[in-house]
Amino acid sequence: MARGLRFLVAPNPFKGSLSARAVAQAMASGLRQARPGSRIILQPLADGGPGTLQALRCSLGGRLHAASVDGPYGIRVRASWLELPGRVAVIESAQACGLQLRGPFRGPRQALLAHSWGLGSLLLAARRAGMRQAWVGLGGSACTDGGTGMARALGWRFLDGQGRELGLGGGSLARLAKAIPPAREPLPGLDVRALCDVKSLLCGPGGAARVFAPQKGASAAQVRALEAGLKALARRLPQGLARRPGAGAAGGLGAGLLAFCKARLDPGADTLLGLCGFDKALMACDWVITGEGRLDAQSLQGKLPLRVAARAKSLCKRCLVAAGSIAPGLPPLERLGASQLLDISKASGAAAVSPSQIKLSLARWAQGIQ
Repeated sequence: MARGLRFLVAPNPFKGSLSARAVAQAMASGLRQARPGSRIILQPLADGGPGTLQALRCSLGGRLHAASVDGPYGIRVRASWLELPGRVAVIESAQACGLQLRGPFRGPRQALLAHSWGLGSLLLAARRAGMRQAWVGLGGSACTDGGTGMARALGWRFLDGQGRELGLGGGSLARLAKAIPPAREPLPGLDVRALCDVKSLLCGPGGAARVFAPQKGASAAQVRALEAGLKALARRLPQGLARRPGAGAAGGLGAGLLAFCKARLDPGADTLLGLCGFDKALMACDWVITGEGRLDAQSLQGKLPLRVAARAKSLCKRCLVAAGSIAPGLPPLERLGASQLLDISKASGAAAVSPSQIKLSLARWAQGIQ
């Protein structure tokens, strides 16, 4: 058996299960077991969703700033943002309005009331700390409010036809009649970039409410209510903004950042790979191993594992995409850019993916390669 292969282990978090760092460590453990003479470099990654701060800090260091903000249901939560050299802030929106944050109630009602106020508070904290640029990772949000909660934290007001303030959350937006900007620029001198790989529009069949709200607990009737709210908001945004690819990301936070923070939408996976110096590490390896919790049709929209595979292919490097599970009907390997795929749940025979199952699957895979 050949020895001395060089592996770059660069997975995404396994959503709702394991952090990118935990996945990378389990993968590396399996590789060491099967190929004890190999060189293994760990570079946990993220594409802007949950786990982005942890992955970036593993690669780049930086200073974490703690904050207490209103979570998606009005309960105070602890959140952090990362300061990088050059007065750059990295903000993970899921820390302020993520689906993992619990509310005082259960069931579908949460989908109507969830809001993004906490993200606005994090942006203000970064500005007060003297940051010049803010990278905002979108993904894993609980809200479908078009970023109006975030905007309220920045001083915007949203009124109904009688001049009354709307309640927080996407469930009240259908009554929106007027949006009033703050008297002063809330984020002067702060260049905001939204990191987003989802191409969905704000409204419509592929929009924020119809595609993603059911994943946040919304019933069919609530999806219709949230869609009506986003349409009302779209009528009060600059012309054409709601039809921008990515406007529907994170419950419409893409549109909200564009409209209320004058942000720019950048591809999350490629931007973060660039920040981490990924290509340099890739050039020094024989195999790159990446992956996520589930590989499916949404992964084809530019999600991180397939962006890693595409970069590996362009540099003639071999790439394994290992996923907790793989949906049927994906395009062939050559179109995905991967050299091989590994379905960990099938390889291990386990229903749930754990670090031990990842280790076992990678060890078995590594025994069979040259």
